[in-house]
Amino acid sequence: MSSLVSSLAGQTGLSESDVRKIIANAPSKYKVYTIPKRNGGVRIISQPARELKALQRALMETILVQLPVHQCATAYRLGTSIRDNALRHVRNGPILKFDFANFFPSITASDWISYCTDAAVFDTDSDIYSSTQILFRRGDGKVRLHLAIGAPSSPCLSNILMYKFDSEISELVARDKVTYTRYADDLTFSAPRTGYLTGVERNLRRLLQRTKSPSLTLNETKTVLATKKYKRMVTGLILTNDGKVSLGHERKRRLRAAIHNALQNKLSAAELASLGGLLGFAEDVEPDFVAKLEAKYGAEFMQAIRRVAGTTLPR
Repeated sequence: MSSLVSSLAGQTGLSESDVRKIIANAPSKYKVYTIPKRNGGVRIISQPARELKALQRALMETILVQLPVHQCATAYRLGTSIRDNALRHVRNGPILKFDFANFFPSITASDWISYCTDAAVFDTDSDIYSSTQILFRRGDGKVRLHLAIGAPSSPCLSNILMYKFDSEISELVARDKVTYTRYADDLTFSAPRTGYLTGVERNLRRLLQRTKSPSLTLNETKTVLATKKYKRMVTGLILTNDGKVSLGHERKRRLRAAIHNALQNKLSAAELASLGGLLGFAEDVEPDFVAKLEAKYGAEFMQAIRRVAGTTLPR
């Protein structure tokens, strides 16, 4: 009897028989739909069935949380945010950004199986098989299992399986005084001057060529080099030339306009909730800006907006 099955049964309250039944066809137990991307096209979301999602969460809480994630990986980690990712680069000058193509679907079951074997994650092949069934999805008409965009375990697992890559690329570029971070599929490199970045792309491509697990490729349309003469953006946030992280003029303009409309009772309940969420995000990224909004519109009114969204923050 599998020790993993027993553990998952205890975690979820399901019987061991039910856990084994879910595992048997878990890679196919997803509802698939699409959502529009911000810059055009659609993103395929694969939502696991409720009972499968319970097993994925249980695996995260008992096994995955114990596995190492490199400090350069800043997404999907408790206590980190896109602001933390941007702050790593704020004291440097130019930034060079790359993007992985089809990041989650490129990470496959064979990558996890190899990792489990090398790191001795489980005691038995049966447990490796069961965990693989739970964590990976079978695409339509495909035999290969891959990470699903929509499964709660996929973000955490992607960081785990990228540990070796993150470690190697960070060590390579550090020799040239380059700072590296990865936020999901977004790779950011920064340095004191542009000259230090000249070897980054060569090192990155060479590492990707010799890295077989996971086997990843770059999205060739999303490589960006930005200096202090131009807007430097990292994971949607602006690096200012005085060494700070900013929401950016356009996001601030939208936030001010939404607050003004809220004062005029022109926002629906859903729009107010969205505003409250945006306000909480802004306070995390640029608290001085939110303090100015409170001085202008009144702290009591701003707190009311937070309460609508359930995002009241400690002051």
